[in-house]
Amino acid sequence: MLDILIIGGGPIGLACGLAAQKAGLTFCIVEKGCLVNSLYNYPSTMTFFSTSEKLEIGGVPFVTVHNKPTRNDALEYYRRVALSNNLPLNLFEEVTDVTAINGGYNITTTKASYQARKVILSTGFYDIAVNLDIPGEDLPKVKHYYQDPHYYTLQKVVVVGSSNSAIDVALETYRKGAEVTLVIRGGEVSNRVKYWVRPDIINRIKEGSIKAYFNSSLAAVRQQEVDIQTPDGLVTVPNDFVMAMTGYKPNFDFLAKLGIQLTDDKFIPTYNPDTMESNQPGLYLAGVVVGGLDTHLWFIENSRIHAEMIIADIMEKGKLCI
Repeated sequence: MLDILIIGGGPIGLACGLAAQKAGLTFCIVEKGCLVNSLYNYPSTMTFFSTSEKLEIGGVPFVTVHNKPTRNDALEYYRRVALSNNLPLNLFEEVTDVTAINGGYNITTTKASYQARKVILSTGFYDIAVNLDIPGEDLPKVKHYYQDPHYYTLQKVVVVGSSNSAIDVALETYRKGAEVTLVIRGGEVSNRVKYWVRPDIINRIKEGSIKAYFNSSLAAVRQQEVDIQTPDGLVTVPNDFVMAMTGYKPNFDFLAKLGIQLTDDKFIPTYNPDTMESNQPGLYLAGVVVGGLDTHLWFIENSRIHAEMIIADIMEKGKLCI
């Protein structure tokens, strides 16, 4: 029986592994995709808001030429951390069930089964997109994920949202020759947009290079056009692609299946903020999964401490016979 089974091979899952390794515990990290799968699926052009120092895990320096690392910098860093520390990683293996047994948990995956005294859930939130729930959202032209702007050259693109991901998509596709229309639910571009990007999008809107509908929402999508509900009524515009940058959420169904209690409003899981242990004894939560629908409150830099908190709690309470 393992001491710990860690579900999720992202930065926080790796941080938990490093902390467990330092404590001399036996563990395994199981990830349903590739190593740091969510980061891999970020846009290829992405630059982090955080500095490299704030993305470090396990005390391993993250050295970059520029102050703010890119997606590729982060992929290289976390890969080197995982391989140089020989972390036991089982990739492309999805956990399907976690069942309490005498003395711990039985964990079933698509490839094997494990027994562990403790489980750490660090699955993030990037796998499930928040839907618009409008007619036509299931058309192939509607995208909730974005990789590269070149694909949208000479296309009519509607971008839904006003935070970093939406604004990055709007600016990058515009600069690759797309005709871009922004649909923003509020009255302005979000204040959470990166400080060096926000003036850029505001100026592009003012000069008319990018059309923006404020206090508006996308109402329907069809093969060659979309309907936008605006303060002045319904507007129909020609369209080739819809980039619905409406956010993402944790797998709440999986959390509930594990017996983790969720609040009724924002689906925030029940956990002890001092130890990160959930309402299920021996099942810990780490990273942005603790935020429920408030995914914008948790990042790598302010949740990496969960790893040390969890391992400290396991060790200090003497819950393991090691």
